[in-house]
Amino acid sequence: MSATDFPRALLEAETEASRLGRLGCACPEDAPRALRRPVGEGRLAAGFALVVLAQALTLGVLPLAGAMLAPRPELGVLPLAALLAGAAVASLPASFLLDAFGRRAGFALGASLGVAGGLIAAYAMMIAAFPLLVLGAGWLGAAQGFGMFYRHAAAFGAGTQGRAGAVARVLGAGALAGLVGPVLAGEAEALAVPYTFAGMLLLAALAQLGTLAFAVSLPEARLSHAEWTVEAMAQAAAHAELPRPLAWRAMAGPVLVGALAWGAMTSAMAGAPLALAGCGLGVPLISGVVAWHVVAMYAPALAGGMLARRLGSLPLAGLALAVCLSAALAVRLLPDAAAIGAAFLAVGAGWSLATLAATLRLHEQGVPSRLQLAVHDGVLLLAALAGVFA
Repeated sequence: MSATDFPRALLEAETEASRLGRLGCACPEDAPRALRRPVGEGRLAAGFALVVLAQALTLGVLPLAGAMLAPRPELGVLPLAALLAGAAVASLPASFLLDAFGRRAGFALGASLGVAGGLIAAYAMMIAAFPLLVLGAGWLGAAQGFGMFYRHAAAFGAGTQGRAGAVARVLGAGALAGLVGPVLAGEAEALAVPYTFAGMLLLAALAQLGTLAFAVSLPEARLSHAEWTVEAMAQAAAHAELPRPLAWRAMAGPVLVGALAWGAMTSAMAGAPLALAGCGLGVPLISGVVAWHVVAMYAPALAGGMLARRLGSLPLAGLALAVCLSAALAVRLLPDAAAIGAAFLAVGAGWSLATLAATLRLHEQGVPSRLQLAVHDGVLLLAALAGVFA
């Protein structure tokens, strides 16, 4: 390049940069912007409540449906294992897609997988096809893998003072699913007679369809724009610096607490419905116990934000984990239905507060990257999968 060509090349480069800048302004989904907690929080909570409704229905159905259709008794846990494996496999692409395309597109994609999975699983029950049930459960699990990121989306849009409340409100919305689940499940099963469990799985697909509707209405935001939250921008203006990235070693505590809690919860989930059936309870009563277990999984989070502020996230995580592990052991050892049901509820409550505390601890120590979020949730889901076979 000659000396006279250099200024022209520089001008062309600046012009191209300006053109790219104008393109970014014309497409607000591609541009980072200040995120305020109230924007979209209600829709996040509503979408997450429907995710939990689908989760409650499938968790209650799959152990019993697997035992019903499996060609051998030892294969009965495969549908539940496929659900958790699908969630674990989806956690990595979910994290990157939520950043590459924004939470609106990412959550909508996850819900779409859930709709398809629910329809496949319901059809499997109608024709008594065990492999199709496992396939549908895997797709429903992939939707759950995307759904786990709702709590991170709430945390990213809140400042330090409001983060515990924001995560608690989104998690607490899941308690609504447990309250309405038994009524809706009974009506769905009545409409689907004589196909056992097909109605509940169709209802799970419908719940994911509702999640899809809320997802596409979300204000656009990307998880990698956490440094553009209102709090972060104020801190940058005051101190000329942004929040520090999360160190990998700082993940060890939250990952360990979350993994143990998830493993204990799924161990209880795999064993409790069959144990209750062995005590003589029918499907409607077992579904009711599972529904109250789901309430216990999410309702304590409403008070968890206050507890975390008073006790600190680390002490709360340790206390909640102790409750979760001891109650999961009790589910396996107790002999009568009432005691098993009570322990099952305690597992849910311990899991709720341990998950909330681990999430808060993760975000308190720095801004996690999308890869760190994927690794964190992936390890939790793998621990959940291990819990099924424990």
